[in-house]
Amino acid sequence: MRWIAAALVCLPSLGMAGDFFTLKGHGGPIMGIAVSPKGQIATASFDNAVGLWNGTDPRWLDGHEAAVNTVLFTGDGLFSAGDDFTIRRWPDGAVIGRHQGKVTALSALPGVIASASWDGTVGLWPLDGSEPRFLKGHQAGVNALLPLSDGRQIITASVDGTLRLWDVSDGTETRQILRHGFGINELAMNAEAGWLAYGSVDGVTRIIDLESGAELADFTLDRRPVLALALSPDGTHLAVGDGEGYIMVIDTEAWRITRDFRATERGPVWALAFSSDGTNIHAGGLDNVMYSWPLASLTEHETMGTGERSFLKDPATMENGERQFARKCSICHTLTPDSARRAGPTLYGLFGRPAGTVVDYSYSDTLLGSDIVWDATSINALFDEGPDHYIPGSKMPMQRITDPADRDDLIAYLRQATRNTDK
Repeated sequence: MRWIAAALVCLPSLGMAGDFFTLKGHGGPIMGIAVSPKGQIATASFDNAVGLWNGTDPRWLDGHEAAVNTVLFTGDGLFSAGDDFTIRRWPDGAVIGRHQGKVTALSALPGVIASASWDGTVGLWPLDGSEPRFLKGHQAGVNALLPLSDGRQIITASVDGTLRLWDVSDGTETRQILRHGFGINELAMNAEAGWLAYGSVDGVTRIIDLESGAELADFTLDRRPVLALALSPDGTHLAVGDGEGYIMVIDTEAWRITRDFRATERGPVWALAFSSDGTNIHAGGLDNVMYSWPLASLTEHETMGTGERSFLKDPATMENGERQFARKCSICHTLTPDSARRAGPTLYGLFGRPAGTVVDYSYSDTLLGSDIVWDATSINALFDEGPDHYIPGSKMPMQRITDPADRDDLIAYLRQATRNTDK
């Protein structure tokens, strides 16, 4: 906590508030954003890292072994969780909890961090280190959760299409608020005003009464899925991000859409958060950059750019080997001499290189102790068997290339594209 407090003191006067700005440095898409009461921003990224920002200067918090999906500021510190199934507390990255599936959302209760996971449970992790408890009942992964103001109850949203209310003290489900026909991805709530908003896979954005579950308003547009919801600090604006790259802003007092902004050149809006004073909307998508737009002039500034991301290139313009690289490798690996904070090490100079030896990348213990040398045979085996079988315990996601011809083409492309030109 002392370190977090010191970082907050070092914040600039936030002259950026009310201005358009970007935060650059991550090596992968921005998956989650959190804002402290004093305005400090934390970002979660596909590059396995958390960025803690003093103005536009990042401090990188490394430790996750897969994509980080969510970050949370609380009075007890900064927490994060991700695809490595863990919940971590910073600055040391200590693991305070571990699920059996990826963790999608975090929330704070008195003395407890609550986590939503695709293992179908909500974890309750006491900060005093005592035994965790789990809320069980959803029939599929849990995507979102929100505590009620007294911290004694929690609302959850799931891939199973239900919203459920739980008693935290004994772990029982007290009420199924509603059943939607498709998975529910996101929640936002104004408990004082008595309403709950949810966004779902089929593009529904709906406002319901917190007590009865009755519909109060529907802002569903022909865009899907809804991937992000954020409520302004004063509760007067609700921002909605979707899979087609739009940010819709709803006036929650008049219940009307005030802005509908194409925020990305291409791809989804994965993360949204308001600045602590409510003047800006922060957003993340396929770009490696967090964008922040003033609410008052949302449509007057540049949109998220995706640049020349190889995984977005038209497959028809590529030979098969490059196409396999774009699909399977390019979001995590560069072909340049540095790793550029990607989720995986650079592939520059790959052939003949012992595994676990790129100096600017933090490897798993599995690869640090490996005797693998990368060549045509080992690369073929990696994608034939899949990383989870060939090098179990590594950070590489589970994926295979089953067609031998596709593996041959990828290897031929990598042999040319990763060649160390300095030798």
